[in-house]
Amino acid sequence: MSKKAVLRNGHRPAAPVSWSHAGGGWIEIVVGSMFSGKTQELIRRLRLSQIARQKVQVFNSALDVRYAKDHIVSHDLVKTPSIAVAKAKDILSRIDGDTQVVGIDEVQFFDADIIAVCEKLADEGRRVIVAGLDQDFRGEPFETTARLMALSEFVTKNLAICMLCGNPANRSQRLSGGKKVVEVGAADKYEARCRRCFKRS
Repeated sequence: MSKKAVLRNGHRPAAPVSWSHAGGGWIEIVVGSMFSGKTQELIRRLRLSQIARQKVQVFNSALDVRYAKDHIVSHDLVKTPSIAVAKAKDILSRIDGDTQVVGIDEVQFFDADIIAVCEKLADEGRRVIVAGLDQDFRGEPFETTARLMALSEFVTKNLAICMLCGNPANRSQRLSGGKKVVEVGAADKYEARCRRCFKRS
């Protein structure tokens, strides 16, 4: 890589295009059911960016305190430091000027403003990597996730393994809890299920 490609602060531009605030940004989204490895994939991409000496900032919803308040954590306990925010717009006030890569986990927990936030970050020339559930416990699409999938340049859909029959699973079966659409939980409340084994609530 040429010396011209290295920024003054020592960070390298995001591939495959030169990074600048003037343009070149995009949105990537990783979706799927519970236990499909969404957060693990998000962390993998963020770590590769860090290895490439890119400036990375990671955010998650203040609602998600299952494992830690200051890290995003996958179900197999792979983790990376993050900033918990109460509202989507709070992300904009916490972004450093030289940040090149922005990670956002559990996007379905955020309010509808998360869409405009992701668009703004990408329009500024940043790589935005988002992960979240694409369906709720009823098997209905999360609106924010669905809209981001339509607006993203890159969409990855992960499948889990059905915990009843072993087939590919794309739905999250709620085992306990109430009827609220957003209800934080892990293996204590949810199972991955395939189309056949999933029971609509």
